[in-house]
Amino acid sequence: MIGLAATGLATARALIARGDEVVLCDAKPEVQLRPERLAEARALPGVSLWLGSTALPEDIQLLIPSPGVPPTAPPILQAQARGVEIASEIELAYRLASAPILAITGTNGKTTTAAMLGAICQAAGRETYLAGNIAEDFGKRLPLIEAATQAPKGSVIVAEVSSFQLEWVRDFRPKIAAWLNLSTDHLDRYADMHAYGKTKARIFAAQRADDFAVINADDFYVSRLSDQVGRGIRLPFHGGAPQLDPALQLRPEELLVPGKHNLANAVAASSIALAFGLNPARIAESLRGFRGVAHRMELVGEKNGVRFINNSMCTNPAAVAASLSAISGGVVAIAGGRHKGGDIAPMVEALANQARHVVLIGEHGPLLGEALAACGFTQTEQAGDMDDAVQRAAAQARLGETVLLVPGFASFDMFTGFEQRGQVFREAVGNLS
Repeated sequence: MIGLAATGLATARALIARGDEVVLCDAKPEVQLRPERLAEARALPGVSLWLGSTALPEDIQLLIPSPGVPPTAPPILQAQARGVEIASEIELAYRLASAPILAITGTNGKTTTAAMLGAICQAAGRETYLAGNIAEDFGKRLPLIEAATQAPKGSVIVAEVSSFQLEWVRDFRPKIAAWLNLSTDHLDRYADMHAYGKTKARIFAAQRADDFAVINADDFYVSRLSDQVGRGIRLPFHGGAPQLDPALQLRPEELLVPGKHNLANAVAASSIALAFGLNPARIAESLRGFRGVAHRMELVGEKNGVRFINNSMCTNPAAVAASLSAISGGVVAIAGGRHKGGDIAPMVEALANQARHVVLIGEHGPLLGEALAACGFTQTEQAGDMDDAVQRAAAQARLGETVLLVPGFASFDMFTGFEQRGQVFREAVGNLS
């Protein structure tokens, strides 16, 4: 197992439980690893640690890379040269699972859609395990491998699945799989959008004729690249002009989460639920009560007639445009972080057209500022940290406007993840006089 993060440790526990010998590898030396993770790894019975090296240990029969480990990493190349099987955590989870898996992927919206579907399944009386990269303060983050070992037959696993996890799947076969959309993201890992999309399409690859594939027919890449992948029954929905199934008797204005993108998420979640055989009235009731997830268009406070919304989970340019379109009235945006590669034009255009002022943060804040200036938008300023950014944004905001944290970039230049970025934003808002 490569990586001493949460997924690696959860996978190690699952392998130990079935009697396997486990070697936990991490290229970082011991002094650079989080002490609590190191202590947890050492407490696992029969586990060997292989730290501070990119060499693959001898006698490895199965290599399971953490999602953050790219396919070009030396241990993976060595495993391929030796003919060692490589499988992702979700591949192993599928092999161990007794409960059906309902899986959701997409560049944007998969967390919200998974949370919606999880709430629907619970309301329908099914014991439900919500797995994936869900924000920890929404509920304990549950790797799919852990859900697979916990969920009994008769329960259901709802899983948010990333392209990184789909790189090393072979038999992974969700009973129902959904692909919501594809937009510029992770082009620091993939050669181009086609390669990124081909990886996403692997969510359908092992499906059989009695499975279901929920597909956004209005997304060019989704509709094109999912064609002829797997044998699941196609259930298209229209993400560009989303319409709820009439059987739900649910009006879009009854949803508590704003924006056309969230209506599309509700359409996808309800399509999966209907295909799974859940009661339409229960589906509608659950969607009416759904209030969103942490760090995704989360209202964290109102000060002097100005709303402050935490959208730290917005980590790519397309998500910026969708988020801004959900806000009525003037917006002062806080944007920036570490750029992951690819075209930022959709983000720049959305900010220039829909924000009155932009406070820039992070490593590539200046890059974003230059791109905005190039298209004639000069109402920007650079902040030193999140507290400074919130104070600057609050000073610019007018009565009735919204200060929106809408980074569009990754968080790892300043924070341990989007959760910490969002939490620091919350605290900064709380500290405003």
